[in-house]
Amino acid sequence: MAGLLVLSPISAEYLIGYGESTGRPLELLAGLLILAPLYGTVAVLIREITRRTGHGWPTILLLSAAFGVVQAGLIDQSLFDHRVDADGPDWATQTLVTLIPGLGVDAASSLNYVGGHVIWSFAAPIAVVESCAPRIADRRWLGPVGVGVMVPLWALSAALIHNDTAADSTAVPAQLFAAAVVAIALIAAAFTVRPARTRSSAKAPSWWLVGAVTGIAWCTHQLLPATWAGVTVNVVAMAVLGWLLLRWSRRPGWGRRHVLAVAGSALVVRAGLSFLVEPLGDVDGTVKYVVNATMLGGVAVLLLMAAHRLRRQEPSAC
Repeated sequence: MAGLLVLSPISAEYLIGYGESTGRPLELLAGLLILAPLYGTVAVLIREITRRTGHGWPTILLLSAAFGVVQAGLIDQSLFDHRVDADGPDWATQTLVTLIPGLGVDAASSLNYVGGHVIWSFAAPIAVVESCAPRIADRRWLGPVGVGVMVPLWALSAALIHNDTAADSTAVPAQLFAAAVVAIALIAAAFTVRPARTRSSAKAPSWWLVGAVTGIAWCTHQLLPATWAGVTVNVVAMAVLGWLLLRWSRRPGWGRRHVLAVAGSALVVRAGLSFLVEPLGDVDGTVKYVVNATMLGGVAVLLLMAAHRLRRQEPSAC
């Protein structure tokens, strides 16, 4: 549980290396005091609720999307902030060209914010941490007291972030109401979805192949331009990836190593692309690359440890 509390915010905010605190380890550690309750508690609760109710990855993904909408639509309200900031990160310096008429929502930003939360804030960290503890991956990790601690921790951190950003928010009540409705609908869908009972007779592909395919998809998601053409290709790529993973997961031989390959490739891509990102503020180039390399090395060590534990748990898996 502690690993997920920490990995979730690191994956969400630190791996990509855009923050002005990059290169200042003490500030990065201090930031976890806010980010771990904001991201980590949600990741833990999503995992706990899913495992307690006997659901699977569709529920995790839908709950992750719901909390992605809550985070970007209601807490920091970045979904509705369309101002161009010349001193901000790359995505904030570009004029938005994919605004959806009548909704006040930018399609490219929505994919970036909500999709980013689904993949890097919640789903990938959950999969990697469960792979590190395969013997208890399907069990509950929290008791009533633990759940009772996680909820107020998240509420407190969310309130701090909201108070820090609400004064500058451009969101109108109708947009906030719509975001709340979408989040509630996603939560409802998460508990009504059922895993498919049909199984394929074909053998599951190698987990190395799964990791390579998903890695290409994550790169595509991150690198496509914020244009209508880019959004279209992005949506198609994610839909095709989802269809492939659904088909592969129904085949004999699909196991935790395949899940780790999907999640691990997401973390590797996130950390690898940090070398191309210009961080905010005045960050020394050498320090930036040292931090990027350290993060990437940490991801590699974590994935190797998870793979080793899965190998001991499933020695006959391909």
